[in-house]
Amino acid sequence: MKTTALISALMLGGLSFAVQSAEPTPFTVQQLVNLNKLHSAAVSHNGKQLVYGVKLIDADGESTSDLYSLDLTKQNAKPVQLTQVKGTESQVQFAPDDQSIFFVASRDGSNQIYQMPLSGGEAKQVTDFPLDVAGYKLANDGKQVVVNMRVSPQCETLQCSADKKAQQAEKQTTGREYTQLMVRHWDTWHDHARNHLFVAQLGDKPVKTAVDITQGLDTETPPKPFSGMEEVTFTPDGKYVVYTAKAPSKDQAWITNYDLWKVPVAGGKAENLTEDNKAWDAHATFSKDGRYMAYLAMSRPGFEADRFRIMLRDTVTGKEKEVAPLWDRSPHSLSFGRDNKTLLATAQDVGQVSVYEINTQFGDVKRIYGLGSNSIVGFNQDNLIISHKSLVEPGDLHKISFEGENLTRLTDVNKEKLAQVKFGEYQQFSFKGWNNEEVFGYWIKPANFKKGEKYPIAFLVHGGPQGSFGNGFSTRWNPQLWAGAGYGVVMVDFHGSTGYGQAFTDSITQDWGGKPLEDLQKGLAAVTEQQKWLDEDNACALGGSYGGYMMNWIQGNWNDGFKCLVNHAGLFDMRSMYYVTEELWFPEFEFGGQYKDNKELYEKFNPVNYVENWQTPMLVIHGEKDFRVPYGQGLAAFTYMQRNDIPSKLLVYPDENHWILTPENLEQWYANVLGWMDQWTKK
Repeated sequence: MKTTALISALMLGGLSFAVQSAEPTPFTVQQLVNLNKLHSAAVSHNGKQLVYGVKLIDADGESTSDLYSLDLTKQNAKPVQLTQVKGTESQVQFAPDDQSIFFVASRDGSNQIYQMPLSGGEAKQVTDFPLDVAGYKLANDGKQVVVNMRVSPQCETLQCSADKKAQQAEKQTTGREYTQLMVRHWDTWHDHARNHLFVAQLGDKPVKTAVDITQGLDTETPPKPFSGMEEVTFTPDGKYVVYTAKAPSKDQAWITNYDLWKVPVAGGKAENLTEDNKAWDAHATFSKDGRYMAYLAMSRPGFEADRFRIMLRDTVTGKEKEVAPLWDRSPHSLSFGRDNKTLLATAQDVGQVSVYEINTQFGDVKRIYGLGSNSIVGFNQDNLIISHKSLVEPGDLHKISFEGENLTRLTDVNKEKLAQVKFGEYQQFSFKGWNNEEVFGYWIKPANFKKGEKYPIAFLVHGGPQGSFGNGFSTRWNPQLWAGAGYGVVMVDFHGSTGYGQAFTDSITQDWGGKPLEDLQKGLAAVTEQQKWLDEDNACALGGSYGGYMMNWIQGNWNDGFKCLVNHAGLFDMRSMYYVTEELWFPEFEFGGQYKDNKELYEKFNPVNYVENWQTPMLVIHGEKDFRVPYGQGLAAFTYMQRNDIPSKLLVYPDENHWILTPENLEQWYANVLGWMDQWTKK
């Protein structure tokens, strides 16, 4: 092992060399973008070994990414570096015998699948397709693989699709032609290609051909493809693939009817397993013996934030039941646990993302771990392996018993870097909001907090609107960056937020400017009364997407509450917004139908109708590739303020979508946001 690899491995295992370090300093965006990143974790089938990827970023922002293995049978085991090849290995999966791993890498110009022995030696290429592998899933016996590739539906071979892609790149014309929706999604115009699933039989040589098991299923109309490989699985006997997708139809833009489809590995007619449910079905998973299929199902068509119910189907009798029907949480991951009668799930829960074990026979729900934001990586007979984050933890792997005891850290990928950071103290709080119902939120003290002093407030409003600003860590909207800049941070999970029961989530629908605004007003008043160090007369509010909508709504309906506002990708005119956004099901459910059918409600909560009340200085930020809330919405808000002498500033990113994804742009984003807030709160 090279010296640099050894040093990296030691650091990853939580050891470090004795280095004279300076006192920790408040968190900055430069430190945020340079944090190491954990990815692609997997646990072996026998539960004895863990493999994970780490992207290491040096002081100059240069990065390397490699895979590491960790022996789970030994206490205080040290990780062993597995790869040292330039590039990133992702989507790690163990072979059935646990003697090797599979992963996706781009080592010869395209993304292909590789297999690497854990005993040592070089990785060998498993696939050699003329197209990039976007994702894959191994069958239980490891002899076949289902692969996701983007193809031209008119082509019968992969090479044909590759040739058409090359021809498209050389075209002299630039016009796009469409005859129906959806013509674009998120940040990409539809290019008439499709995500197809292919099954390949693995052998001694790289696989060059595969069976398109979705061939012919979308030649008439563009289907909404499955979300990702988390929505694709082999049946335990390896005879079929089950995946999530919408049926081909012209109504893709205004329905949410995802179904589970079952297709033979040799290709053929796909069977719709959930045809009766016209709402969203997802995340099929099978018990080891193949007897049961569990999946998640919503109840209301057209609603993307409905509660996911856990459904269990007996594959022999066809009988189906809902598991734990009285459990008022909405899982967003699902898998069978240690036996065929228990399920593992994660779900948002009162500002956390908790881990649960559910008995399929009796419906008992046991919370295993409920602090911070957690996802399940794998398990053995004794412990769960989870990825854990919090407001002061960027993310590491831990193990915990199924009884929720003995939480043990397995990785510490940012130990050295976090030793240089001083985070702000945080705490969850609650108050009586709309209708005197309990509402929760978080406050964070400035990193350099001094008792007896007052601090300006950064009042963060989450998007969604069915979302949450809870106990997690993100590269976007990281509240510790405002704490690092000397602000007291306040975040309120207003009515409509997720993790507090479906009725609470539902309460925002057709009331965008009602209950949430009241909660925000009461929440700010309550937290400043509870925490005297917060300066209630010196606050800035900021938010993105629905949070940006709320900034526009506050301008017209609470225009004396803040010294300044920051509006990222906010909705300004609900009429024009309806006709330019790509996912029509969203406004149609939230506002009770098409604009033409329910104009009164759209206009009741339309920020543009209250512009005569606007007076608060506002920074407007938007990405030109944002197709969810097109940039004209931000430009319109800025135009009104400029024309009417309201202090305002516009920051536009030609290469960003609804989020800011580029590290350099993220640094610019925070520099502008914090600079704008400082201008109005620190005079």
